[in-house]
Amino acid sequence: MKPSIFQINDRCSVYRFENENDRSSYQHDELSLDAVQFHFVLKGHAQFWYNNRSYQLEAQEDQMLLLFNTQKSLPIDLELGAGGSVLSIVIDLEQLHTWFSEESKVIPFFEGNAPEKKYYSQDEIRPAMAIPLNQLMYYSLHSSVQRLYFKAKVLEIMSLYFNRVDDADLEKCPYLADDENMRKIRKAKDVLIASMAEPPSLEMLAEQVDLPIGRLKEGFKEVYGDSVYAFLLDYKLDYARKLLLTNTHSVADVGARVGYSTASHFIAAFKKKFGTTPKKYLADFKR
Repeated sequence: MKPSIFQINDRCSVYRFENENDRSSYQHDELSLDAVQFHFVLKGHAQFWYNNRSYQLEAQEDQMLLLFNTQKSLPIDLELGAGGSVLSIVIDLEQLHTWFSEESKVIPFFEGNAPEKKYYSQDEIRPAMAIPLNQLMYYSLHSSVQRLYFKAKVLEIMSLYFNRVDDADLEKCPYLADDENMRKIRKAKDVLIASMAEPPSLEMLAEQVDLPIGRLKEGFKEVYGDSVYAFLLDYKLDYARKLLLTNTHSVADVGARVGYSTASHFIAAFKKKFGTTPKKYLADFKR
């Protein structure tokens, strides 16, 4: 399991872990002593190992961890359950202080002597935070605006993380403040992915997750940053790209697995998204 890593700058990185296998997967990355780690378990369960795997922290779906220790290195040694996904933000202390210096009183480890600090927190992901987290996990953007988008979303997530007011930012889509509605929106995404080759109609999907169509469309756009089927198209093509890289499936087989009736339709859709044909993409990747 190799994470997708996006560097906002040399002081802040976003890790996206997805385990698409049917068994647990591992990842190990060394980090600097001044790194502040935020881990958000969006799906499944995760175990974070420390001290040469002699100690572990476990986090379930919809839980988040904050880890900071200037006295001992805390690598990302992650065991992620089958089908799980984790979004992690790693920021060095100086960068975090630069962004939030005027609001430093709300950040506990900014107080006192930072070189002697160690801090740990585990909590539930609040509904307001789930929206930008999922948008970062499943973004679809032109490369020219990715860095700006990632920075904006990281700042939004950090602001919500340290916010002491109870979800006062949900006026735009108030029903998403309800955990049950958030659960239904996430279920709709899971249904789409599980049936990507033959997805249900919008009416059937709304019925399956027990939401009115209008609320499903509005909520899905808020959480995942795109319409239901635009999200599905991007997911299918990205999944197809990963399948191609395994070198175990033909182009036609990959297209069929993600719901294209003919190889030509799949090739056309792939080229529209990635700017090249599947075979050319593979050839360029192997260089």
